[in-house]
Amino acid sequence: MSFVDDEDAPPGETVSLTLATEHAGGRLDKTLAEHLPDLSRARIQALMAAGMVTREGKVLTDTSAKAQAGDYELLIPPPEAAEPQAEAIPLTVLFEDPHLIVVEKPPGMAVHPAPGTPSGTLVNALLHHCGSSLSGIGGVARPGIVHRIDKETSGIVVVAKSDAAHKGLSALFAAHDIDRVYVALVRGAPSPAKATIVTQIGRSSTDRKKMAVLKSGGREAITHYSTRTVFGQQKKPQAARLECTLETGRTHQIRVHLASKGCPCLGDPVYGSGPPTPAVREAMAQAGLSRQALHAAVLGFVHPVTGEALRFESPLPPDMAKLEALLSAL
Repeated sequence: MSFVDDEDAPPGETVSLTLATEHAGGRLDKTLAEHLPDLSRARIQALMAAGMVTREGKVLTDTSAKAQAGDYELLIPPPEAAEPQAEAIPLTVLFEDPHLIVVEKPPGMAVHPAPGTPSGTLVNALLHHCGSSLSGIGGVARPGIVHRIDKETSGIVVVAKSDAAHKGLSALFAAHDIDRVYVALVRGAPSPAKATIVTQIGRSSTDRKKMAVLKSGGREAITHYSTRTVFGQQKKPQAARLECTLETGRTHQIRVHLASKGCPCLGDPVYGSGPPTPAVREAMAQAGLSRQALHAAVLGFVHPVTGEALRFESPLPPDMAKLEALLSAL
């Protein structure tokens, strides 16, 4: 589970760059991206298409033109604060009171609207279910959201309905005073079978859409894992079921950490380097697994308003449950 991680530049920000002669000559969009690591190449291309990139006051729109030495300016327009619309999307509610709601998020549903996912999100469903009672602290696009799980990760999410609950839950997450357990079905099996992974996690230097374990920089990330079941021969396991307990909540933390151990989540399209065995691939196909096999199975915390100790458990969704059954036959 990971805290909301904004990448948008501040509203109306102007980014300036002076390109030296020795750095000129390459393709313009690529050169600008290399010198402006906070902006992806695709983002720069979009800004150029919108007439937001200039050199010496001249608007540049040809992304494939050769970069010339000189002073560049890129105007980052303010993000559109689109008001999410209520949508009648079914929800599995585990708990609800006037202050918060705990739900099971299915795979394929984003937690909140974002570029490319303006609707069909958990926020849209909650607006229909809760009406106007969601906490407003999260902003226009993220009312009530204090944490999130990846779009293709299934499992338990808590959302604030009151400002008091929002502040209290945020404090619990910041203090790591939340019990969070994930179930992962992974390729192979980690060695040792039980351990704690402590690394720095930050943006990959080669792909800004990915996170990576960094030698320096980034933020500390701590994951405790335990192997519950090994599938296949013990000496050469083909897959395993792990339980992962989060001590921190970095973006893609479990997926990055397990991949760093050589045991990525099965079906992970981003961090799942290297194919599983043919038998495991066949099991994945039969189970209809089309996403990373990762499920937020347990969420426990003290209610920030009432003081009640709450703990929720969620069984594996159908695709992971079927996959586990098929793996058990290996």
